[in-house]
Formats: sequence, C-alpha cells, structure tokens
Amino acid sequence: MSVRLIGRSAAVALVAVAILASGCASSDGKKPAREGQALEEGIRNVVDGGDPVDGGTLTYGAYTEPTSLDPTVTIAAATTGGNEMANIYDTLVTFDPEKQEFVPRLAESIEPDADFTTWTLRLRDDVTFSDGTPLDAAAVVWSQQRYGSAKAPETALWVDNVTSVTATDEHTVTYELARPWPLFPGVLSTGPGLIVAKSSVRADGTFTPVGAGPFTLGAWEPGESLELKARQDYWDGSPHLDTVKMAFLGDQRTSLDSLLSGGVDSALIRDPDLVDEVLEEDLPAYVNMRAAGNVAIINASEGAAGHDPRVRKAIALAIDPALIFERMFGGSGIASSDLFPDYSVWHTDVAGLQPDRAEATRLVEEAKADGWDGVITYVDGTDPASRASIQAVKASLEAVGMTLDPQPTRTISEQITKIAVERDYDLAGWSINFVEADPFARMYATMHSGGTQVYGMHTSPEMDALIASFQAATTKKDQLAAIASIQEQVNEDVPFVTFGPYSELSVWNKDVHGITGAANSIIMLDDAWVD
Repeated sequence: MSVRLIGRSAAVALVAVAILASGCASSDGKKPAREGQALEEGIRNVVDGGDPVDGGTLTYGAYTEPTSLDPTVTIAAATTGGNEMANIYDTLVTFDPEKQEFVPRLAESIEPDADFTTWTLRLRDDVTFSDGTPLDAAAVVWSQQRYGSAKAPETALWVDNVTSVTATDEHTVTYELARPWPLFPGVLSTGPGLIVAKSSVRADGTFTPVGAGPFTLGAWEPGESLELKARQDYWDGSPHLDTVKMAFLGDQRTSLDSLLSGGVDSALIRDPDLVDEVLEEDLPAYVNMRAAGNVAIINASEGAAGHDPRVRKAIALAIDPALIFERMFGGSGIASSDLFPDYSVWHTDVAGLQPDRAEATRLVEEAKADGWDGVITYVDGTDPASRASIQAVKASLEAVGMTLDPQPTRTISEQITKIAVERDYDLAGWSINFVEADPFARMYATMHSGGTQVYGMHTSPEMDALIASFQAATTKKDQLAAIASIQEQVNEDVPFVTFGPYSELSVWNKDVHGITGAANSIIMLDDAWVD
C-alpha cells in the first residue's frame, strides 16, 4: 500500500457534475468497464430501511489505521482517520451533500460581515463533551488556540488567515480574519472545527480523545481494529448503534471483498478499477470527487533534480496521464493533466500541460549540458498499482533521456517519512486531493509558500498571490478566473505532475441505513443502523 492510498492514497459554490454514461452491454453479455467515470457528488442508491433498529455493531473497512486521533496530528479526511475523529469530536460546521453547501452542526449559525473579514459563530446551548463539561465558546477558543500553536495539518492556513478568535459571550465566537475569506466556513468542517475538550490533554502531555460527538473511543488494537462506543448523552440523541468497529484490513481489495461477502458492513474505495466493481453492484454510497488525487510531486529543494525548472517541466511533458491510468487501473478512471477536469464545477478553459516528448528531450539535453547527471529518484509504494506506476514513469522518463532510480517503500510510514520528513526524493507518488466543495484549504496547504504540506515542492510569490485572489473572490466568475490563472502558473512552475482525479466512495451494504455524508468523504454514523 502506498501513500497514494491514504492521500493520493474545505459563499460555497453549488456542485453539479454529471454521471457519464456507462454504455451498452458487450457482445459477451458482460457490462463494459465504466471508464472515465465522473460521479455526481452526494449520497446514491439509498435503500429505505423503515423504522430504525437500535443496537448492534457496524463494521467499517477503514482505508488505513490512523497514527493518532489528535486533530493537531492527523488530517481530517476519510482516508486518514477523519471518520473516527468526526464521530468522536463532531464538527462546528459540516458539508451537506443534499444542499451541496456548508451548514452549521455543533454551531447554530455562522454569519459574515459585509466584507467577509469578521465571522460570528453561534453555538448550540445544549452540547457537552463526553466528560460532562460544556462545549461553550471558551472551549472552542481553547481548542482552536491549541490547534494554531501546534504543527497541525492546517496550522499555517489558520495562523496566516485568522488573526483572533474571541469568546464574545458564553455561546458566541467571533473570528477576525487577515483578509476577506468568503469560503471561511469550510475550514470549520475540518481540523480546526474538530473541538477537543481540555481533559484530552493530560498533565504529562499525553493525548486521549475527548469530544462532543456521538461516540467515544473504545478498545484500540493496533494493526487490527478500533472501536467507537455510543454516547447516551449525545446532544442530538443517542446513536442507534451500540458500537462501530473500524477494521484495518490492509488494502482496498481486501476491504471490497469483505464488503461483498458480508465480512464488513461498509468500506472506503477509491482506486478506479475497484470503483467500477462497486458501481456494478449498485450499492448505497457517499461519493466525493477528488481532483488531483493521483499526482507525482517534484522536489524543488536545492540539490534535488527538480530544483531546475527545466527538469520539472521535462518530467511533466514526458508522462502521459492516460498511460499511468492504463498501467495502474487497466484504463479505469479519468486520466487528465487538468487540476480540475471537465466534470468539476471549478473547470476552466485553461488545460494542463500535454505530453510533448520532443520538447521534454530538448529540456533534458539542455539541463545535462549544464551538468545535470539525468538521474531521477522516484519514491512510491509496493502495492500493485504503485509498482505499475513506477514502471510507467520509468518508461516515460527514460524515453526522453532521464535515468529513473526507483525507491519503493515497504510501508506507508516509511513512505511518509522519506517524502514528508526527510525530503529524500526527486519524484514521488502522492495526492493533492482538491475537494469540490472548497478547494482553497488544500491549495494553501500544498501550493502556498506558507503551506505545511508542500514537502519540497516549488512555491512562488506569484502562486501565493493567485491563491490569495481565489480566497478573496466573492463571485463564481472571479473564482473561476483565479483558478484559470492558477492552472497557468502550475503549467509554468510544475510543482507536481497531475495524472487525474479519483472518485472516492464510502460504500455500504443494503442492510445498512442512516449514514450521512460530511466534508472530505467523511461519514457520520449517529443516525446509522443495521437491520
């Protein structure tokens, strides 16, 4: 399994993406693969289960085991422990897949001033943490100050944009921002919006999750499973389930096989070939599209091959995204170098770089003439899709005069360390994962010079300014103009190579009901039951 599987491997725009036709049956009676599948975001194929049934356990085939349930450590996404955290802490704001907009959850309301630089959040007055203490304005301020002072996934985004967080009365929090931010509520659906109780942090500095969500942490068997136990005093009523069991099965193939055989009740699937299998079953699912889900990031640090802009552009021009998807997933999925392909509400007329082997060869020769040895170290995983990606990248780069030095990693932890901590790579399989609801937070984290998830990629004042213009835009026309300029700058700077998006599905069997969707493919289980 590679990091691709956990990350490769948030005024809100309405999302309207079409379901592409799957075609007619083939001559042998089998349905053809649904290549290029762009799915409409939201809940699909819901089965009416009648009256809810109380009790029992829902078992979920988790995408990967989280390293921590502390929001200052773990990214709040379904692929990285977000399901566990959201159901323990709840969120101030959530993404409503039916309305296709962010709406209050622990908050009762959130309103901006006229220029979107001051936001006022009103909390519900009946919410308590699982330790019995109130989730009031002071608790929100403490939790968010802790988040801002840590090296959290979105600390830079938070600190650079939120100048003050004030408890103006017992149930009101006022946010003063450094600049206009019309999409600000989206960030309260993710890390900063996961409010932890003071009792989570012990005197010795150790962390034990205490939140205001529908479940509390039960038994955690590392490498096997994690249990969530229902809270009887949850603010929105006791969950129907007694227990949720997060099973760590190792890979998506195992999770899908277990789902279809009844071994688990739900699972997260995003590899395009496996998504095609899920679609043939017509199972209930929560769908999120993840633009730039399949990418290769380029290390532009001094001393790395990608420090030379000619090398970065040559890499992008040498690799055909269609070849990557063909090798990795048998052609399933959407191969595209666009940041936002044409299914997306953020799609513009500015396309990503297209393959050009002749120009790539010219750039390589020019860089070699100035002393570059032509070697590219490539870091990826050892799962079948990653191994196939390595071979496709090797063939593509060597065809234009580069020499690929593959460095497959044995574990996710090793891959994260090599890329995110040591910066010991030239090129690496990864994910950017722009969400349809609000791509700004991920843009800032992964493309802005102040972002905490840049990991050696090229940044520039020009890109910082363009990201700021997108943040401040108040109309869809201005937002799209900013996205078009960002695509042009990506084409010029090449901080990463985009192969295409993923359709991310949280899928469940037909005897499961009441699951609701949230931001970043997270599912909420407070109303779920199994009949």
